[in-house]
Amino acid sequence: MKNIVVAAMLMFTCALRAESLPPAVESQSASLLEIYKDIHAHPELSHHEARTSAILGRALREAGYSVTEHVGVYPDGSHAFGVVGILRNGPGQTLLIRGDMDALPIIEETGLPYARHVMTKNASGQDVGVMHACGHDVHTTVLLGTARALAATRGAWHGTVMIIGQPSEETIDGAKAMLADHLYERFGRPDKIIGLHDIHTLPAGTVGVISGPATASSTSVDVVIRGIGGHGSAPQFGRDPITLAAYYITQIQTIVSREEDPQDPTVVTVGSIHGGTKRNIIPDEVKLELTTRSYSEKSRQVVIDGLQQIAAGITAAANLPAGKAATVTVLDNESTPVQYNDPAMTAQVRELLVKALGAARVREAEELMGSEDVGVFGMSADLKRYEIPVVYLRLGAMDPDKLAAAEAAGRRLPGPHTSRFEPLPKPTLETGVTAMTAVATGLLQ
Repeated sequence: MKNIVVAAMLMFTCALRAESLPPAVESQSASLLEIYKDIHAHPELSHHEARTSAILGRALREAGYSVTEHVGVYPDGSHAFGVVGILRNGPGQTLLIRGDMDALPIIEETGLPYARHVMTKNASGQDVGVMHACGHDVHTTVLLGTARALAATRGAWHGTVMIIGQPSEETIDGAKAMLADHLYERFGRPDKIIGLHDIHTLPAGTVGVISGPATASSTSVDVVIRGIGGHGSAPQFGRDPITLAAYYITQIQTIVSREEDPQDPTVVTVGSIHGGTKRNIIPDEVKLELTTRSYSEKSRQVVIDGLQQIAAGITAAANLPAGKAATVTVLDNESTPVQYNDPAMTAQVRELLVKALGAARVREAEELMGSEDVGVFGMSADLKRYEIPVVYLRLGAMDPDKLAAAEAAGRRLPGPHTSRFEPLPKPTLETGVTAMTAVATGLLQ
């Protein structure tokens, strides 16, 4: 069976390589590969996408777009590195095409010749690596390639293309920042929205499509566990917040396993824990950074309530005074709702993809517990209603041979948010630009 799987994937790879590319894609394939490798080698964390946004802005101007940079305002009043490119081509609808630009605080371990081991400090002052471990380098390059292709084929469509280079997706506050800067009041309100995200479970050369709920909501939560510090040799005279934090982390896992409906998927993850300065000092507090994922408001609230109740419980169990109570803070600006693909528009997009790529290269995607803020562009200001139809694609990014070997061995290739996430650039970029250009052209008829 393993040999059959590998052989089938090899046949697919040969068929993919034999596919001809649209001229507007083929003519820029080499330059897009160079741009991708350059962006990959110079990753920038959320809120710091200065170089990447400048590359995108300059290239859009060269393609004939009217470009505005530094679009977006964060709650603290600082400006974001959002890029907006507008190309008007007669009367018709406005299509927003979005790509995100930021990288992650991860040290790259792919061993690629264009990898670069960038180090910087995060918002907390910690030394961290920087890596495009979620493929936003792919997204930005595909966005640029699509913009160029549409500019070169204006006879095939009419209306307005709105290119959005979005910052700070990883902190899920970039879309909100651009809308807070009066995006639609300044540049016009789109009729439809499209975008894509690369994925490690599909081979390069394919795309995935799903209708309806596509990715989960995400809620960011900060928890501070307080105690009474002291000497490590005399814990009896204090209250150790590190011990309390360890207890808290184990207890909150029961929220999902014992309080949530098993048919309503939910995830609670502690992604960061910081406390203490020296091995023989009991600190005064420990800080935890959490993310929760869910597909319903009910399950989301169950998590938040559980986090608060368990925090109150450990405060009481440790007999701490009110001033030392554990606190749970929900970061609304770093949270995002379920990403929803409009069913009617998804059906239309699927037909356009099959026509452009062939049925064998268009796959049925699955719901993911990962989250995305692209849907915010299509929602009401209170994020309660879907007002502008959105379709967000999955772009296969893996080497077909490596993917086939991994599947035959019963394992997965390293995916997003890992240090060894390694898209296969050329066919991934070519397929992404071909797919997005075909969809955009079809929607702007």
